[in-house]
Amino acid sequence: MAPTLYDEKPEPGDLIEIFRGRYQHWALYVGDGFVIHLAPPSEAPGARANSMMSVLSDKAKVKKEEIWDVVGHDKWCVNNQLDQKYKVRPIREILRDATAYVDQELSYCVIKGNCEHFVTDLRYGKAESRQVRQAVGMAMVGFGAIALVGIAAAIFGGGSKKKNEEEKEEYM
Repeated sequence: MAPTLYDEKPEPGDLIEIFRGRYQHWALYVGDGFVIHLAPPSEAPGARANSMMSVLSDKAKVKKEEIWDVVGHDKWCVNNQLDQKYKVRPIREILRDATAYVDQELSYCVIKGNCEHFVTDLRYGKAESRQVRQAVGMAMVGFGAIALVGIAAAIFGGGSKKKNEEEKEEYM
């Protein structure tokens, strides 16, 4: 059974970050226990947006659902962390624009147009996804490390097989 009380009471216009294990789902709190969020169209009403469909789909549907139907038993928090970076749009405008999107199907891209982009665009007028930026940064570090290992191997990894065989013969 889902909890009936908020650990942290959101206010209309707040961004809700829901922890889904390896990634976070995002929603916008609109009041009276409801959120608006971007979810794969293949999900049944009330289904949580944590399936692989969110990665594979190029379309998503904007849904208005009760917060507990979206959160389920996952941990969540109010996360308006970008308030320090961007000016918050007037709440009335945020709610008007969010409500206008309900039941619409939008383009979806994990990297350029995911649920976090959707809600940050509503709140700030700037579509941003910190989790994508962090993932891209980690990938760049990973690729950088692989490249560094390759360069080190080329520089320090000894010569060619032929040269190694010639040196071996000299000692015999």
